[in-house]
Amino acid sequence: MSYSLAAGTQAEVRQRSIISQVYLWMTLGLAVTGSVAAFTATSPFMRSLVFGNVFIFFGIFVVQIILVIALGAAIMRMSVGTATALFLLYAVLMGLSLSGIFLEYTKASLASTFFITGGTFGIMGLYGYTTKRDLTKIRNLALMALIGLILASLVNIFLHSEIIYWITTYLGILIFVGLIAADTQKIKRMSAQASGENGGRLAILGALMLYLDFINLFLFLLRIFGNSNNS
Repeated sequence: MSYSLAAGTQAEVRQRSIISQVYLWMTLGLAVTGSVAAFTATSPFMRSLVFGNVFIFFGIFVVQIILVIALGAAIMRMSVGTATALFLLYAVLMGLSLSGIFLEYTKASLASTFFITGGTFGIMGLYGYTTKRDLTKIRNLALMALIGLILASLVNIFLHSEIIYWITTYLGILIFVGLIAADTQKIKRMSAQASGENGGRLAILGALMLYLDFINLFLFLLRIFGNSNNS
């Protein structure tokens, strides 16, 4: 009996440790992205480098896609050091890609949208962590809806439809609000079974999942709450 209690306590401590690492790495990733984006936006050389050459700009985008696919598919076979380095590299590249928002939107609206995103993230993360309801179906539905959202957004590049723009905006918010809760629950469940070095890998994987949820929710909310520098 005492052995079972001790084992249970150790598992809970390990789970809390992994989840703490998830949020630590996610926060660090967001800080890296924000710092790189702000620096790039204020540096004439960096702006010219990123936005002045179409090959570099799209090259950054392509490398981001490759990195996120590689991390999602093979992270549990990587060393913790490699996974961490790739995650931070992805955060840097994301910062380069997002630097344009510092030029397009006012600092005040960026800050207010960030806090709105943070508040929403906190509420949905807490719900996902504490709820007894299985959110797997919600996660699957959200991922399927995300595919439709991506396709609609690509089509709208050519159509320039304001109606589609706002439909995808609100749909995107709903999708990522749901994913924050569902991904939090998934990470909690996975961390309960992780051990050894797998715990470190899972921390990076979980950080990447929540980092992407946060960034995407922020960008969709920015469409609503962002004030243009040109207005």
